[in-house]
Amino acid sequence: MTAYKVLRDARRDPRQYVGPVLIGILVLAAAVLVFQSFYTVAAHEQAVLLRFGRYHSTQGPGLHFKIPFADSAAIVEMNERSMRLPFGITGRVSEAEVDRSHRIRQDESLVLTGDLYAGVVEWNVIWRVVEPKDFLFSIDAEEVERLVTAVARSTMHRAAGDYSADELLTGKREEIGLAAFREMQKVLDSYESGISIVAVQMQRVTPPERVKPAFDEVNASIQQRDQLVNEAHRERNRMLPTAEANSDRLIRQAEGYAARRRAEAEGEIAALLARYRAYSDAPDITRRRLYLEAMENVMLNSGPKTVLDAELGGLLPLLNLDQTHQAGGRTRPPAGGARRGGGP
Repeated sequence: MTAYKVLRDARRDPRQYVGPVLIGILVLAAAVLVFQSFYTVAAHEQAVLLRFGRYHSTQGPGLHFKIPFADSAAIVEMNERSMRLPFGITGRVSEAEVDRSHRIRQDESLVLTGDLYAGVVEWNVIWRVVEPKDFLFSIDAEEVERLVTAVARSTMHRAAGDYSADELLTGKREEIGLAAFREMQKVLDSYESGISIVAVQMQRVTPPERVKPAFDEVNASIQQRDQLVNEAHRERNRMLPTAEANSDRLIRQAEGYAARRRAEAEGEIAALLARYRAYSDAPDITRRRLYLEAMENVMLNSGPKTVLDAELGGLLPLLNLDQTHQAGGRTRPPAGGARRGGGP
């Protein structure tokens, strides 16, 4: 019975299978068309739509339609990426790996300064794609990290070459990083790479191992210098208020003395003016009064006085002490002699 059934089925017309096969093919083609007509872009991505191999548009995150077999979408990640340079280490790495690379490739990471010294510089470069079209058509996506590394190293060498070793190792690190950031972005823009540098972060800046002891001594002297400068500033801040207070006090004393002397001078001037006006009104009387006042001051301050008789005939009238006469127990001067005392 089984063999008979097989022979009976084989005698059927094959055209009856054409319809189901065509339906299956159409369903499969429709599924392929639907699958080829839509694509999804994640939140941290953008899609560059190519139509027959040429740029058509740039699409953001979401579900998008494309013409099957005519359009193709190239997905570009737009998130930030970081590199540890000059060793070309990508992403987050441990300090042990960085130290190992630092020891192995230290000679390759030397940066020549403007005063012809060398330093070992390590820095991070954070970058991202901002123009997916330029990023796809200007550079090779597989070589992008090598490009960023080469540009970053060359720009850092040029930026550090404008500063001295002391500035590189101490106070100008941020300024050097900013200069390298600007130069690196300028070079990448000239390539039309579509890459934007987010930040250039200076990490460790150390001297070569052969000169590290000397650098440590220099660094210790710099710290001592800074300590002395801070102590001097502290002493200055302590003494400055006292000095300002003394200065204000002396200024006030000088101003008071000047005001007193000015008032005295003005009083003397007023007195002289009053005398001048009196002299102008009565010159003879004023002249006599001034003479008498002056003589009064002279007589009061001259000590003992001897008054001579205007009618004496002698050239040098002196007291004749040898020819004194006793009269009632008192010494009497001779007639025509000098008399001592304050009266005539």
